Amino acid sequence: METQIVSSRIFTLANLVSVVRLMAIPVFLVLVIRDQLVPAFILLVAAVLTDFVDGLIARSMNQITKLGQFLDPFADRLFIAATVIALAIQEVVPWWFVIAVMLRDALLGVGGLVMTRYGHGTLPVKWWGKVSTFGMLFVLPLFLLGTVVPAIGLVTNSIAWILAVAVVVLYWIVGFSYLFDAIKLAKSASRIGDKNSDRVSQSS
Repeated sequence: METQIVSSRIFTLANLVSVVRLMAIPVFLVLVIRDQLVPAFILLVAAVLTDFVDGLIARSMNQITKLGQFLDPFADRLFIAATVIALAIQEVVPWWFVIAVMLRDALLGVGGLVMTRYGHGTLPVKWWGKVSTFGMLFVLPLFLLGTVVPAIGLVTNSIAWILAVAVVVLYWIVGFSYLFDAIKLAKSASRIGDKNSDRVSQSS
């Protein structure tokens, strides 16, 4: 199996796609606030598709970068947060759903701070973490679709809620898993630091 090299490049096509996705977030929110839901839905679907496009570009064109490993999941989480807030504004989902999603991302933020504190980069991506993100990116447009096309809203919302409950549960399981990984790495780094300190003391 070929190993992909992670570079320190900044200006790559894959990173550009992630930046465009980030720039689309305020546009999406403005469209929702103005009740322009059809273009908002189209923009949301396009943003979800770019999530797959930037990863595909990065792998196929050997453009996997340290910046991209941070930028891609960051853009995902920010777009997910923006979308659940937009859905709550439109009264499609209750605010407890927004809190459930955003608290989990705050949990990951804590894990990221722990990693940074001990000199580590981003946490290794888990396949079930990708599944939970994909599930959330699939469910949220489905909720909005029911608002854009009221005739099918009862069906799409019913399906969306069944999937949403499962996705939120998995979302939190993955979040705790990442946090435990961060704590484990932090403890490991602390033990290594203590051993190095003991060696310095003994050699003094």
